Amino acid sequence: MPPEGSPMDMDPALEAEIEAALGDMSVADIDQPPMPTAPRGSRPEREGTVVQIRGQEVLVEFGPRTSGVCPLAAFAAPPALGSRHSFTIDRRDADDDMLILSMKGSISKAKWTDLAEGQVIEAMCTGTNKGGLEMEVSGHKAFMPAGQVDLRHIPDLSDFVGKKFPCEVMELDRQRDRLVLSRKSVLHAERKEKRDELMATLEPGQSFDGVVTSVQQYGVFVDIGGVDGLVHVSDMSWERIKNPGDLVKEGDAVRVQVLKIDMDKDPPRIGLGMKQLVSDPFTAAAGELKEGEIVSGTVTRLAAFGAFVKIAEGIEGLVHISEMAHKRISRPNQVAREGEVVNVKILKIDPDTKRIGLSIKQTTGDGGDGESGGGTRPDDPALRKLRAKFGNGPLKGGIG
Repeated sequence: MPPEGSPMDMDPALEAEIEAALGDMSVADIDQPPMPTAPRGSRPEREGTVVQIRGQEVLVEFGPRTSGVCPLAAFAAPPALGSRHSFTIDRRDADDDMLILSMKGSISKAKWTDLAEGQVIEAMCTGTNKGGLEMEVSGHKAFMPAGQVDLRHIPDLSDFVGKKFPCEVMELDRQRDRLVLSRKSVLHAERKEKRDELMATLEPGQSFDGVVTSVQQYGVFVDIGGVDGLVHVSDMSWERIKNPGDLVKEGDAVRVQVLKIDMDKDPPRIGLGMKQLVSDPFTAAAGELKEGEIVSGTVTRLAAFGAFVKIAEGIEGLVHISEMAHKRISRPNQVAREGEVVNVKILKIDPDTKRIGLSIKQTTGDGGDGESGGGTRPDDPALRKLRAKFGNGPLKGGIG
């Protein structure tokens, strides 16, 4: 045990807890109004009063014992003495105990000697390696791990070479000349700010231009400006689709409508739709289709209970297994197969449920073998006259 009163290394966990509690305050500032804290990747903000303009610096006062300095260039015009502004706190200068400030949205062009962990600075990408990006700050080399480059995986990091962008100082060790940066934390903070603004006004029925961020078997996630919503596969298109990836891919720009918002979840769940922003083909086509009409269509899917047939763009009907052939069959594939073009009779159109009942067997004669969806002659007045003359049995040979 060290002797009482002698210095000792502070437990890292305790030190972190104290740092989080104090934020940018010194012990002497504890009796002052608390300095706002900010999540990692963002910088605290505080409103202060301009008390002096000194060369290219603006002196700002936050309280009797808390002052800061902000570059004059950060203002669109020299501020009036006594005017109040919202400032972003970059760090505290340990030498003169002054807060180093910037205006909201500005990025520090920091000197090596002024860098501090948690500070947001502008850095240049000079190259890539298998682990991430090679960066440069004030003539010093820095590193950005691949996992800290973006909110999502970036397969090709070479696009960042030669570009400057804001980063957070994640780790700083001047003795080892080690500097680790993160762009992801800055993007995360920006996204959170956008999300908070959006959620305050988000309502069902609103439409947004978004970007597909993830494609899943059950649908796609779309970023509508700081928050992701889910477009379920059933709300992607009026047509039946099996794989959402056949319609869109990650990174595609899409137009979506907010269908529902579940604020009871954390984070809130947002249901989006794509098909709701285009006209329903059923409405357009239903007026042209008539019950009793015989049309041709393509078998799109077979199920145990029958076959689905596409009879117009975006319009499918069901041929129940009992309407597929005159004789009893046990499986729909005994009569039809996917992709086959067949003749079908429209039995019923239900506008409320948007369901259409179809029949294959009613387009064929009673003596048809039922093995082909449209191989026999459709029922028509001439055929009915022949049947009245020769009966309902199979028509064989010539008709003299």
